[in-house]
Amino acid sequence: MTCSFLTCSTNNKRRWLKISKDMMVNDGIRARELRLIDQNGEQLGVKSKNEALSIAEKANLDLVLVAPNAKPPVARIMDYGKYRFEQQKKDKEARKNQKVIVMKEVRLSPTIDEHDFNTKLRNARKFLEKGDKVKCSIRFKGRAITHKEIGQKVLDRFADECKDLSTVEQKAKMDGRSMFLVLAPLQEK
Repeated sequence: MTCSFLTCSTNNKRRWLKISKDMMVNDGIRARELRLIDQNGEQLGVKSKNEALSIAEKANLDLVLVAPNAKPPVARIMDYGKYRFEQQKKDKEARKNQKVIVMKEVRLSPTIDEHDFNTKLRNARKFLEKGDKVKCSIRFKGRAITHKEIGQKVLDRFADECKDLSTVEQKAKMDGRSMFLVLAPLQEK
């Protein structure tokens, strides 16, 4: 996102306002006429840009373009710095509450031995307990691709061993010389 800086003078104070492409503020507004809304939410009607700027200056606030595509564009008188601060707080709170899901991969082979299978299973169960998704993949080498059913059995057994911690999000399917299965952790209610 590209940003630019501009100054606005209200009561002989100079404030630097960082504006982004989506919000035009004060002198950055290019429209000649604006539908003006004051700080209390009341419509003041269609005004010229200079008139609107003088009204905002008298109120010691900023003129912010909120609906640039409307006919005529809609501008609101508000404290732009306070508005941006509250928006940033809301965005930060939303990011704090969201959960990032990580995809871990466990690679198997169609001819995997019991001990190796159990080691991979233990790692997958650890990932699922942490809340990560697990992608189980089998890579077929050489002529092993002719016996896809062996790989299918290994993946089915793997999913069956993890069914107390996970659900199958994506059933086993072929993609080139590999077969994939995705397991998602169980949702706690």
